[in-house]
Amino acid sequence: MPKQASVVAQASNFQKPDQRWQSVVHNDANADGHFVYAVVSTGIFCRPSCKSRRPNRENVQFYELPEAALAAGFRACKRCRPEHINPVDPRLASLRKACGLLAAADEMPPASAELASRCGLSERSMRRLFIDFLGITSRQYWDALRVRRLKANLRAGEAVACAAYGAGYGAASRLYENARDRLGMTPATYGKGGKGAHIRYTLFTDEIGKVIIAATQTGVCFLGLGTDPQHLITELQQDFPAATLAHDDAALVDYVAVVRAFLAAGAPHPDLPLDIRWTAFQRRVWRALMDIPVGETRSYRQIADHIGAPKAVRAVGRACASNPVSLLVPCHRAVGSDGSLRGYRWGLARKQRLLDHEAT
Repeated sequence: MPKQASVVAQASNFQKPDQRWQSVVHNDANADGHFVYAVVSTGIFCRPSCKSRRPNRENVQFYELPEAALAAGFRACKRCRPEHINPVDPRLASLRKACGLLAAADEMPPASAELASRCGLSERSMRRLFIDFLGITSRQYWDALRVRRLKANLRAGEAVACAAYGAGYGAASRLYENARDRLGMTPATYGKGGKGAHIRYTLFTDEIGKVIIAATQTGVCFLGLGTDPQHLITELQQDFPAATLAHDDAALVDYVAVVRAFLAAGAPHPDLPLDIRWTAFQRRVWRALMDIPVGETRSYRQIADHIGAPKAVRAVGRACASNPVSLLVPCHRAVGSDGSLRGYRWGLARKQRLLDHEAT
């Protein structure tokens, strides 16, 4: 069998999420180079053979390349060093080279034509590689790297101006233009781990289970569903470790009323202000989810087609899994191509109940 065909055949053993999860469970070194897995609760990504403590399945996301995990905001595991392993599929060598060139760029990334030429590809082929495997364009990948460097600089205690220049922003003023989209708060507040940010939250019980709503002055930053109130509070604390959290039922009574009305009637869709951090790709996916009418569903493939990234089906699934505001961004309306329920951060049984309720 030719080497290329052999690689493709071997890769088929690690294509499905269930196959990948079994590789993680068994620390399968044969899976190294085929994908990496990221843990939402820790913000770290690893190679499948990593001997670190096994995460809970609902906290795991899979990525074809380390660069994709980095662009999504995860950090490489210092134990297994997943960023140093080469992908088994040789077709990805050009993509990794392009990612390296973008990572080395400072205030301005190479033009798309130059980047493609340096990697021995046409502009069209280069664009397809980025869209198919990372779900974003090369420019969006470069911008994601800047945001990642910015976050690291701010958390290291650098002043906003220094952090901005060090991350590749020509002027701090350019950073503030879209700071809330990138960070969910001002750069100075983010640099303090959310310190100075005042987040109020409330908990209530509905037929769907326990519900937590958390909001800043700007809007809702977290809406979770579950069975254990303390677990939901812990998730909120992990997102904003240094923010001031206050249990304030009275301040959020209007938000609760809107969500309760939706859960009771299934419509209209709750229209509340949001204060969330999202990448360029997540923005496209989440907005597509919000366009799905109540009572209808879309497959991950249909959503990928809708946003112009037909081969980024897995990336769409990851964007759904990372949604911090359930119901408001209705990721429960995303299903498999055959209509099956593939995954839901808040539990498949709860996803089915929401869909059944909306359908009636």
